[in-house]
Amino acid sequence: MSSQEAQLFPHGPDNMAPLESILTEDKNKFKTCNQIGLYRRQKLLPPGQSPYCAELESLSVDKDKATLQIINQDTKVPLRLQIIAFDNTFRLKINEISPLKPKYEVADVLVKEPSAERISVSQIESDFVILENTKGPYKLHITAKPFSISVTAQDKLLLSLNSQGFLYFESLLSPPKSSFYLFHKDSHGLWNETFGDFVDIKANGPASVGLDVSLHGFEYVYGLPEHADVHRLQNTGDSEAYRLYNLDVFAYKIHDKMGTYGSVPLLLAHKVLHTCGIFWLNASETLVEINTRATLQAAPKTRKQRAFPQIDVRWISESGIVDMFLLLGPRPQDVFRQYAHLTGYQAFPPKFSLGYHQCRWNYEDEADVEAVDSGFDEHQIPYDVIWLDIEHTDKKKYFTWDNERFPNPIRMQEELQKKRRKLVVISDPHIKVDPDYILYSEAKDRGYFVKDRNGQDFEGSCWPGTSSYLDFTNPAVRDWYSAQFVLDKYKGSTEVLFIWNDMNEPSVFEAPEMTMPKSAVHYKGWEHRDLHNLYGFYQQMSTYEGLIQRSHGLERPFVLTRSFFAGSQRHGAVWTGDNKAEWEYLKISVPMLLTLSVTGISFCGADVGGFVGDPDPELLIRWYQAGAFQPFFRAHSIQDSKRREPWLFGANSTALIKRAIEERYTLLPFWYLLFYRAHVYAEPVMRPLWVEFPKNPEIFGEEKQYMLGNALLVVPVLEPGVSELDVLFPGSGERWYEFRKHECIMGSLRQKVNIALDEIPVYQRGGSIIPMHTRTGKSTGWMDDFPYELCVALDSKGSAEGELFLDDGHSFEYLQKNMFSYRRLVYQRHILTCRSADTKGKYQSQSIVEKVKLMGVKKQPMEVIVHSTGNKVSVVFTYNHRLSLLSLESLSLCVSADWEIHVKTK
Repeated sequence: MSSQEAQLFPHGPDNMAPLESILTEDKNKFKTCNQIGLYRRQKLLPPGQSPYCAELESLSVDKDKATLQIINQDTKVPLRLQIIAFDNTFRLKINEISPLKPKYEVADVLVKEPSAERISVSQIESDFVILENTKGPYKLHITAKPFSISVTAQDKLLLSLNSQGFLYFESLLSPPKSSFYLFHKDSHGLWNETFGDFVDIKANGPASVGLDVSLHGFEYVYGLPEHADVHRLQNTGDSEAYRLYNLDVFAYKIHDKMGTYGSVPLLLAHKVLHTCGIFWLNASETLVEINTRATLQAAPKTRKQRAFPQIDVRWISESGIVDMFLLLGPRPQDVFRQYAHLTGYQAFPPKFSLGYHQCRWNYEDEADVEAVDSGFDEHQIPYDVIWLDIEHTDKKKYFTWDNERFPNPIRMQEELQKKRRKLVVISDPHIKVDPDYILYSEAKDRGYFVKDRNGQDFEGSCWPGTSSYLDFTNPAVRDWYSAQFVLDKYKGSTEVLFIWNDMNEPSVFEAPEMTMPKSAVHYKGWEHRDLHNLYGFYQQMSTYEGLIQRSHGLERPFVLTRSFFAGSQRHGAVWTGDNKAEWEYLKISVPMLLTLSVTGISFCGADVGGFVGDPDPELLIRWYQAGAFQPFFRAHSIQDSKRREPWLFGANSTALIKRAIEERYTLLPFWYLLFYRAHVYAEPVMRPLWVEFPKNPEIFGEEKQYMLGNALLVVPVLEPGVSELDVLFPGSGERWYEFRKHECIMGSLRQKVNIALDEIPVYQRGGSIIPMHTRTGKSTGWMDDFPYELCVALDSKGSAEGELFLDDGHSFEYLQKNMFSYRRLVYQRHILTCRSADTKGKYQSQSIVEKVKLMGVKKQPMEVIVHSTGNKVSVVFTYNHRLSLLSLESLSLCVSADWEIHVKTK
């Protein structure tokens, strides 16, 4: 939901204002870059004329840190540069040496301070110094006048800082003695800034920071979610910069660089032989410019001048310090791991959350919930979770129930639990101002609300009307909020209830850009401008911890959040917010999810069908087919939309939607494995092609098709009336197998593929083994002991490998007590083996491998023999000559035991 919906429904949906007029009006509700004072000020800097110089004589190097003083020749204000090295990563911090008062430094995003490695001086001259990390191939070349840093790998220039001269550091000032300067028109936004009818008073004056980074030899950069734009970051030129400022943007505009609900200030650069990342740890409003150009350089052998690509990235933030991490890879997976080492790995979700979720604003009452739940059973469509929006509460007071609509919520949840299903309810950060509302009165008495600039509880308008906002930056507030989820406090809740954090940008109706004023004051006196992008991150953190407390640390939580920041992956899932039921929004959802995935947030999805509006049957079917192959799979719709449960669009549409959902459920073992590997190894679940094929430049800009793990190529249908698709099969010499029909296609070519409405193209990569269930149940909870099928796709060498991860699907016992079974599957030299991939695992599954399909077997076997528990048994098989497909059925191999299948040929 969105703050704009309050305007759509001022007196209920029957009096809805025209959507087109609301969206037109919205264009003026949010700032352009030129309306932002800090951006205007920094854009006054002349390029290549940096006033900063490094005082090399101040260089101090101990065993794990280098410190250097740099000074602005115009203002004479000295700054301290600190350099720390670890794991092919350099951290650079620039802060004032003697500030009037401290500047905000982001807390809680890093899981811990990284363990530094030894830095040494390899060369020092009067005008430059070279530092190196003794454990890596990278060197830092620091030039004194003007100050700049270049990073080299094997003496080749990789990136440089302040080579464009845009280092910028505004020191905090004492306020003017006369209030005239605070309220008088200020064209540069130094002490106040006007936007519409709102005036932002800046108690500390200007405080922005900025720095440029040039990436040498790179043409492709990615990252910086969340924008409704293409996966490859575009040249900003004279257009708007990428804005990282979490905002409630209803039915957001696509192909736009304005920020939406969340932000991750991580940029990845990729070229054939190198991937690196830039992580800008700053939670204030941030603008990022991207400029691509070519520079003339001498070729290594001929010495002739050649044009080499270069990307200049300029970071501009409203406050804080410069705190930058250079993640130097060199492979894509190295960068993912380096970033996860800093901000945390994807939380391992409970298995039910990987199933299908049914949501709308709003399921009206208990009878409605029961009817929808029964509808899935009647049509034999699996699903796991039904969701309740704000209308389930008593007058929009969270942790309460509307007694008329939901008089017996525990009974409702118990009925869902009988079918092994769950309930998710919404919990927003705004708290209704009502002395009789215990949550409000208790928080007010404890001083737990964000304050206004005058020290009073900040009050703004949101769904309940006048509301105050919990200050989640305060650890005591987070602990108190977490405690609200325990069953004896959250009346009417049970252990099958999970949480959806919405409106947590935070959304404030009738406020500047419909969010909290930047002058609001948080814990320890920090202004909202310093930490705005962290607000939703902190609410999700507190909710996640609350659900862990509810189960006494035993059960894995599920928490969905709309607003997020770097590190949010540790606390659950993210979705792309209030999209529209239009083809262009289905199309843009793919690059949006790819961008989230490569910046650490693997558990992500887009509202299936589109939140705003009414999809036609073809769009809805195509969206279900796409959503079934995306990490978070939820249908959701706005209050005034037509009901769109899967069985409401005619028998044919119902059958096709059911087929898409069932395919999701048969692949649950594969999804679960991918999330385990994201949790342990920081591997993205959903991957752009460049991640899996980093040496193939022709696919670096591809965003219409993608990989799930390293094994499945997914090509969603993103336009209406499509009868054929142009599919790229990447990788020279790779084999690809049509996932459902098993036909083989050789890689490194584009091929026209005929398309019908019944499915989207999916291909299995040669050399992979995918575990599946042989059938589906009512929900994931019914499928724990269902038999497995192994899809073995042989590469050109006749080999394949894969894995399977098993545990109870819901607890932390896999971590606390080694109650897991991690199996490694290998087909080599005509033998398929199942062995333990981690001998610590103690979990014993009752499930069996019932079927095996081997694709790419060139000759019909003479015999297939199973070796298990000391026995050798010949098994019946079928062989398809045309498809080179060997099928084994009626097996009974324990999935968590060791065994072998020998395929004997002449």
